[in-house]
This record gives sequence, C-alpha cells and structure tokens, in this order.
Amino acid sequence: MRILADENVSRSVVALLREAGHEVTAVGESMRGATDIEVLTYAQIEGRLLLTCDKDFGELACRVGLPASSAVVWVRLPQTAPAAEAVVLRAVLESRADWSGHYAVVEMDKIRMRPLRPLTARPAEESGLHRPYPVRLARPEPPWSALAGLT
Repeated sequence: MRILADENVSRSVVALLREAGHEVTAVGESMRGATDIEVLTYAQIEGRLLLTCDKDFGELACRVGLPASSAVVWVRLPQTAPAAEAVVLRAVLESRADWSGHYAVVEMDKIRMRPLRPLTARPAEESGLHRPYPVRLARPEPPWSALAGLT
C-alpha cells in the first residue's frame, strides 16, 4: 500500500508500516512544514492514502473535490503507547482493500467510511485556498538515495 503519513503520525507507526512492506512517505521527513493543501495534493498526485490525526483533512478533501482515486484516513485512537498504536493501525489498514475513494475515520471500535465527493464546485479562490489546485510539488528523494555514495 502507498501511504503518506502526516506529520502528526508517530514514527513508530511509520516504521512498522515500512517493516510490513508498505511504501510510506512521512511528511515529517520529506515535507516538513508543508501546508495541509500541499500534503493533500501530494497524496493525490502520488496516488497515496493519506494517514492523519488531523480532522481538518476531511473537510479540505471535500472542499477541493479530491478525486475518487484518493483516500484520507483520520485516526481517532485514544492516547496509547506509540508501539501499540502502530500495531492497531497496521491491522486496520491491512483489513480492507477499499480505502480508495473514501474519507475514513478509524476509532477503536469501528471504521466509518464516506465516499469522497466535493461539497461544492467552487473555484479554489472562492473556497479559501491560498493557491489553485493542484499544487505541483517536487518529489522527495527516496531515503536510500543518501546511501549511494557510501558504498
């Protein structure tokens, strides 16, 4: 699974998902300080599921009319040890194959999913976004590229 982990997703979750074979890009590693719209746009351009603990992404996804090929998963788990949270999230993400096209809310006892559909068809300048959608971002260098000169 191709995942974009927002800055508020713990490093333990990112590490466990990578160990499980998922292709995870962490905003905190490669896009630190990016705005929500830049994060959302990058997820859409790269075809990644956006994993976040920020509830604002659901409204934003609808406001900009995120295409149905994208997915946003809002994690609402109680405060727990990062390692335990990582195990739960891995199990949850691997429990379904139909994330694309949905805004999902993951809670301890349930997963709520809604289709991604724009609330309005307003242009970006009317919707309060700072720049037109989509924003083209430079692709981050893969983490292993830094090791190329060490061999």
